[in-house]
Amino acid sequence: MSSSLGRHILVEFLGCSSEILNDVSQIEQNMVQAAVNAGATVINSTFHHFSPWGVSGVVVIQESHLAIHTWPEYQYAAVDLFTCGDTVDPWISFDHLKSAFGATNHSALEMYRGNINLLNRTDFEVVDYKGVQTPVPKKYSRSLWFTDRDDNQALSLKYTGDCLLNKKSAFQSVRVFDSTAYGKMLTIDSCVMATERDEMHYHEMLVHPAMQLHKEPCQILVIGGGDGGTIREVLRYPSVEKVTMVEIDELVVKASKEFFPHLSKEFGNPKLNLIFDDGIAFVKNSKPAQYDVIIVDGADPRGPAEGLFSQEFYEDCKKALKPHGVVVAQGESPMFQEQAFVQLYKRLQNVFGPSQAHVGLFFAPTYPSGMWSIQLGTMDPIDPTKDLDAKKLDAFSEKHSLHYYSGAIHNNTFALPRFVQKMLKD
Repeated sequence: MSSSLGRHILVEFLGCSSEILNDVSQIEQNMVQAAVNAGATVINSTFHHFSPWGVSGVVVIQESHLAIHTWPEYQYAAVDLFTCGDTVDPWISFDHLKSAFGATNHSALEMYRGNINLLNRTDFEVVDYKGVQTPVPKKYSRSLWFTDRDDNQALSLKYTGDCLLNKKSAFQSVRVFDSTAYGKMLTIDSCVMATERDEMHYHEMLVHPAMQLHKEPCQILVIGGGDGGTIREVLRYPSVEKVTMVEIDELVVKASKEFFPHLSKEFGNPKLNLIFDDGIAFVKNSKPAQYDVIIVDGADPRGPAEGLFSQEFYEDCKKALKPHGVVVAQGESPMFQEQAFVQLYKRLQNVFGPSQAHVGLFFAPTYPSGMWSIQLGTMDPIDPTKDLDAKKLDAFSEKHSLHYYSGAIHNNTFALPRFVQKMLKD
C-alpha cells in the first residue's frame, strides 16, 4: 500500500506541434485517452479554445484530474496530472501526451501528496441524504467551448466536441464546429464568421439596405463572401442580371457547400460568375462605371482582408461604380474594433464626400460585442432613410421570408446612438 494519498506530476512539454496545441478537439480527445490509458474513470471534460490561440481544459476523473493550458505560439504546454490511490499510473498519461503533442523536450516533477504518516484518520461518516450512493456515470459528459476574443473581451460558444472540418489554406485556417446553441459554426483564423442560427442578421443587413437604396440594381460585384450568404440575398432581386463574386480562398466555398446548404444554395445560379482571386487587385483592374452595387463581405482588417479597409481600395470601388452606384462594407463594431470602425467611415467620407458616407448598426449575437455595422458610400448625396416606402420593404421581407430585415429595421439601422455619433465626429 502506498504511503501517500496521491501522485502529482507537473509537466512542461516543449517543442510541441503548434497546430495540435491550438486544436481544442484534439487536445480534449488526447487528454481523455491519456486518462483511460492510465486506468482512470473519466467523469467529465471541460475545454476552452481562445482566439487567436491557446487551449485550457480539465478532465475530471474519479481518481482526481488531468489539466492543461497551451501556448501554441511558443510550442509549449503546461500539464497537471494528479491521481489518487494505487490503481492509476500518471506516467502512462504522461507518455501518451508526450507522443500526441509531438513534444521534442520536456521537464517533469513528481510529488507524493498527502503523506499517510503525517495524517490522522477520523471516524468521519458519509451521510447520504437520499439513501442512494451517486453512481459513476457510464458515459462522461463533455463541455467544450470555442472562444473568440481580443485582449479585453471575448465571446464563448459551447460545442459538441467534434470539429467537423479543420483545414488550412494558403491564406487562413478554416474550421467548422457544431455548437449547441447556434448550430453549425464556420470560423476563420479562430474568429466566428457565421452560424446557422444568426447568419441571416449579417447577410440580410449587409445586402438589403444597399440594394434597396439603388432602386434598380443590375450588375453586382461581391468581394469576399465565400460562405455564400451574401449572394443568396443579392439574387432575391429580379432586376439583377449578373453577380460577379471574387473570393480569395476556395476552401471557404468548399466548406460552406459541404456543411451549410442554406448559405451556399445559390452557388449554382447561372447569374453568378465566381472567381477565385484577390478582390483588391480585381477592383483595381476593373473597368470604370461597371457595377451598380459593390458589396465588400470581408473579414476583420488583418491578413488578406486588411486592404479592404484602405482608402485606395474605396477609390478603386468608386471608379468601378456606375452613376447612382452604392458600395457597402461590413464596418466592424464601435464596441470592439473602434479604430477600424472610425477609420473606415473617415475614408468613405474622403472618397465619396461627407454627405455620401453612411453608417448603420444592427444586432449580430455571435460577433464580438453583439453590435455590428454596415458602412456605405454612395455616388449620389442621399439620405438612406428617405424616399423608401416602408410598406414595400415589409412586403419584400414577407415575400422572401426574411429573418431580420424590414422597413422599420432599415430606418432604425441608420439612427445612431449618441456615443457613436460622437465617435464619428471626433
